[in-house]
Order: sequence, then structure tokens, then C-alpha cells
Amino acid sequence: MAITQAQCTSFKKELLSGTHDFSSDTFKVALYTSDATLNADNTVYTTTNEVSGTGYSAGGNTLTVSTTPSSSGTTAYVSFSNTSWASSTITARGALIYNSSKANKAVAVLDFGADRSSSSSTFTVTFPTADANSAIIRIS
Repeated sequence: MAITQAQCTSFKKELLSGTHDFSSDTFKVALYTSDATLNADNTVYTTTNEVSGTGYSAGGNTLTVSTTPSSSGTTAYVSFSNTSWASSTITARGALIYNSSKANKAVAVLDFGADRSSSSSTFTVTFPTADANSAIIRIS
């Protein structure tokens, strides 16, 4: 099993057909254990090897778009606000961002690099700076 950070290939194709709307669709992030297989080939949200534990509900958290689609130079980008699970006891190795407004279509896989845990505390997913060099979703 492996988690490999990537924009999902299906998401890239769906962008070209106008499937995703970052101004009105609802995007979510679900957390996964190290037993999950997540990579660019994922096409939809799955419950297989999703985290379970105190303070976490299946399907994860709803994300807030922090930077609407923007551009700088030849790169377009969008980003989300950090999200957290308060008073949680969970261990996650990665996450899947997906569009719950569009049949739970996969957007991107996040690889945390190692298991990350909380024990009756806040588990936070921190998104990188929202700019052309670092935003979580960039098209160059």
C-alpha cells in the first residue's frame, strides 16, 4: 500500500470539460491510514482504509476555498484554508481532496510523509502558501 501525492489524472481531464467550479462546489478532505492506496489514478472518494477514531467522521471535513482561482505569470492556482478535527484521537498517513458536489470526484492526494497522530487533541491539515509556486492546486 502506498500514498503518493498528486493531482488526480481524472481531475485534470474534468477541468478541461468544466466539471469543477471552485466558486460554488463543495470540496472535502478525507484522511487515510498507511494501508490506503492513493495516487493520481484515484477517481472518486473511497472509504477503504479511511481513518476512524474519536472526533473523525467518515467523509472528512468540508474545505473552504481560501484563494479563488488566481494566476501569476503562466501558473493558475487555487487553495483551501487549513482544516482541523478538534479533540480527536486519530492517525493518518495521507488525505484525499474530493468534490462532494460532483459525485465525490477525486481532486488531489496528499502524502503527509509519515503517520501523523492526535491524542485527544486537534489534528490539523495545513495547506501551503496560496501562490503560483506553492498552492495545493497549480496548473503551469
